[in-house]
Amino acid sequence: MQTIQEQKNVSQLFMIIGIIFVTCLLLSNLIAGKMWAVTENITLPAAVILFPVTYILGDVFTEVYGFERARRLIWIGFGCSFFAVLIYLITIALPAPGFWEGQEHYAAVLGTTPRVAAASFAGYLFGEFSNSIVLSRIKVAMEGRHLWVRTILSTVVGEGFDSVLFITISFAGTMETKVLLQMILFQYLFKVCYEIIFTPLTYAVVGWIKRKEGIDTYDSNIRYRFLRSTAQ
Repeated sequence: MQTIQEQKNVSQLFMIIGIIFVTCLLLSNLIAGKMWAVTENITLPAAVILFPVTYILGDVFTEVYGFERARRLIWIGFGCSFFAVLIYLITIALPAPGFWEGQEHYAAVLGTTPRVAAASFAGYLFGEFSNSIVLSRIKVAMEGRHLWVRTILSTVVGEGFDSVLFITISFAGTMETKVLLQMILFQYLFKVCYEIIFTPLTYAVVGWIKRKEGIDTYDSNIRYRFLRSTAQ
């Protein structure tokens, strides 16, 4: 068992998983503009096929390395996402030559409005942080038993924040309230079911990393903060 004060070195495995986390996050933002017609009456953004993976990886980080390291990774993901959006907007704004006919399509795929960008960032931050905090607290309360309970419950909370904030900020006032609520519900249920289905894989990955790293962190006596966690 390690406390956050003892976690000073970053292992190669930590870096690899962190890179996968950020990659999944950036790809999710990139493909979010594509809509998926699940059924005739249910439409979801294509990002739902990949974005829940960031929550699974967030569970792995918090479970193995603790909230402090997970917090840093969440902010790294936010910074990378913000930088990517900024670069997309800059490249869209660059004057295109007259012979190039791809400007409109390029802007349609990579462009975003300030409202949607704000919705995405708010949903990500509140969702990921609440997911990590809930998992961390339940682990301490249950003394490390029943991993499935905390991975699912943390996802229920985290994905709830993400779905409600993203859909509401992005689309409130542009559609009927009934349609808005349906979008929130369908996206939320899909993400939670995604987590439940992949729970056995989460167990296997967490167990393997704990054995490989020799780490199983319990966040005892810390204050959970977005910017910095401190001992109580």
